[in-house]
Amino acid sequence: MSTEGGATGYIVHHLTPLSVGEGFWTLHLDTLFFSALLGGLFILFFKTVAERATSGVPGLAQNIAETLVEFVDTQVKDSFHGRSPLIAPLSLTIFCWVFMWNAMDMLPVDLLPMIGSLMGMEYMRVVPSTDLNGTFALSISVFFLIFFYSIKVKGLMGFAKEMTCTPFGPKMMPFNLLLKTVEELAKPISLGLRLFGNLYAGELVFILIALLPPIVQPLLGFPWAVFHILVITLQAFIFMVLTIVYLSLAHEDH
Repeated sequence: MSTEGGATGYIVHHLTPLSVGEGFWTLHLDTLFFSALLGGLFILFFKTVAERATSGVPGLAQNIAETLVEFVDTQVKDSFHGRSPLIAPLSLTIFCWVFMWNAMDMLPVDLLPMIGSLMGMEYMRVVPSTDLNGTFALSISVFFLIFFYSIKVKGLMGFAKEMTCTPFGPKMMPFNLLLKTVEELAKPISLGLRLFGNLYAGELVFILIALLPPIVQPLLGFPWAVFHILVITLQAFIFMVLTIVYLSLAHEDH
């Protein structure tokens, strides 16, 4: 794409979302579109594999699906100490969806924005996890699940007692409530910011490499892409494991 406006203009253009609305009601259409598209591909892949599953020699797709299921199931068994049929499917969905979000970072920087410009779109940010709105939306969903299971398992009074009487006993209720509120709010904030920060930085490096002379780009782009594969996988794994741990804590009845 053209670097009109210099390097700064090029970077700002690539990191500006396609949006509608103003203020609080601004919608980032590219984040919503790619999130829905990748989520649909995830569902389609596992649905197709399930329908074609065989007890004989499995194909490549079945091997991949079974490996992912076994991997996530192992993490759930190791970290989750409650009983819930939702946790394993939720963890699998989070890991695969976040990984697919992050994997969009591996596409050539100018490819999809160029296609979008041909369709009349001025901006297009193709990596949902570089959008703070996307990562916070996912982490806030986990946050609501934490509260739901805390109240379901411990009861409303048990949950209120935990919020006001731990860790220093009923005589320190205001201080306990303040500490627990900060602790609970830190969970979605840390989840959302960690994923956003790492992927935003990775995308920025790819954009900076794209600004270099063509002869230099492969020399720096390939090693960074290999390293970034580890980053995108690790970030999906961390988001999944922390979700399991937080929901496990919500299921513990003290």
